[in-house]
Amino acid sequence: MVQGRTRGAWRGRWLMDAVQRRAALLLTGRWHYAILFIAGGLQSVSVCWPFGFVFVQGQGVWWLQLLSLSVLCVSLHRSASPAQAFLRGTCFAVVWLSTTFWWLYVAMHTYGGLPALLAAVAVLALAGALACYYGAAAALAWRLGAQRPHRAALVFAACWAMAEMARGTWLTGFGWGAAGYAHLDGPLAAYAPWVGAYGLAALAAYLSASLALSVRPARGSVLAGLVVVGAGLGLGAASSGWTGPAGTLSVALLQGNIPQDEKFETGTGVPLALSWYAEQLLRSRADLVVAPETAIPLLPADLPDGYWRRLAGHFQTGTTAAMTGIPLGNYSQGYTNAVLGLQPQAPQPWQYDKHHLVPFGEFIPPLFKWFTRMMNIPLGDFNRGAVNQPPFVWHGQRLAANICYEDLFGEELGARFADPAQAPTIFVNFSNIGWFGDTVAIDQHLQISRMRALEFERPFVRATNTGATVILDHHAHTVAALPRLTRGVLEGTVGGRTGTTPFAWWVSRCGLWPLWLLALAVLVSGWRQRD
Repeated sequence: MVQGRTRGAWRGRWLMDAVQRRAALLLTGRWHYAILFIAGGLQSVSVCWPFGFVFVQGQGVWWLQLLSLSVLCVSLHRSASPAQAFLRGTCFAVVWLSTTFWWLYVAMHTYGGLPALLAAVAVLALAGALACYYGAAAALAWRLGAQRPHRAALVFAACWAMAEMARGTWLTGFGWGAAGYAHLDGPLAAYAPWVGAYGLAALAAYLSASLALSVRPARGSVLAGLVVVGAGLGLGAASSGWTGPAGTLSVALLQGNIPQDEKFETGTGVPLALSWYAEQLLRSRADLVVAPETAIPLLPADLPDGYWRRLAGHFQTGTTAAMTGIPLGNYSQGYTNAVLGLQPQAPQPWQYDKHHLVPFGEFIPPLFKWFTRMMNIPLGDFNRGAVNQPPFVWHGQRLAANICYEDLFGEELGARFADPAQAPTIFVNFSNIGWFGDTVAIDQHLQISRMRALEFERPFVRATNTGATVILDHHAHTVAALPRLTRGVLEGTVGGRTGTTPFAWWVSRCGLWPLWLLALAVLVSGWRQRD
């Protein structure tokens, strides 16, 4: 029997060595960069599957994310220098990122009027600039761990996590399509309430590197990777108990499906939006009715006579409250992309001003005025709201608003948990993804909201112009949804939650610094032990 086990183990090692030799052959031949480009593309689709076949459209394919990143790890392991590792990491990331947010082309060209060539170049330039983070991570990982398989996986995970955090936070941040979102439905999902999306990215990078280096000198890394997966499965099987129920709220979420090329046109989209949203706001009998970002597309001073007075007067009495997106401000004081909340007996509307603004869409970075002048995008320069604004309190629920891609920044939403007495019980997202047409951007944004629901164990309700208008529970499961690109009202019940997850606790007090410091500690250890 011992001899049989020995023979079986030898066969397993022989098979693994054979697979790795084949991969090494491909990654040293003329097809090397072609394979890296394919792996980068697979990294993109693994985060949010964009097709209607093979896998579930709009969901992540966690094992494909690990496999595609492991191809890069093999390539880096076989690089001859830090410069070559930088080039390979950058090439992989350029393909990954450009195929993730290619739909920016639609916003700039189709709706913004930017020439097609310049719009395509802008998307590639953004992907190239962000890819440099990953190129630097690849070079550093090669320098500190390339010749030491027993700790190379840990070093790679630290470098990759730092690149993800840098992309998601520096220079306003744009972490769209980060690796962690591929694991919403995989064995690592149970770690989200502990370490958040960036922590998931680090765990995924560690597992990918362990897979790539699965030879005898790295068996410890493989074993540790199996422990990580097993612990995740164990966490998923057990109830966390970090949060508890806090009552329910009936909601009506409005999806106007106003064509984006007409949305701000005074002869078409504006009267349609004013008419339809007012009708639905006044008709609803739910506890809370929610209209999306800029559902009312005019400043209050520019609305037809009596329009706002009629809406505000309706919600002054009765049992229904409303939250609606609307631009606010004036020329002298500036403008904000805002949400107003109306409820009975309230002397003034509750107001939330968007904090995390979209570059080129809601504010213009220095030296780029010439670029935005070439696009026909209205309301292009807003003032910024505070990070931690008071919630809208209604029927015992604390409703925390976030507009458009603000739900991409978990560390900023986490700041709202610093005071448990004011911590959200429900998140409410107001979006208009109509700028990007009927593209995978809709599904990707839903994945982002799902990750925040897991991190904080809070339900998410999303009211959007074209989709995805959904109700998510605190486990990130879809309770109800409207079909995209349709006009309708989604009615349902959402259960609020109280309590604080470990991620919410530490990120509300320290931001992302614990992850930065942990990654830096790994790199310092690797530097001190370098050959």
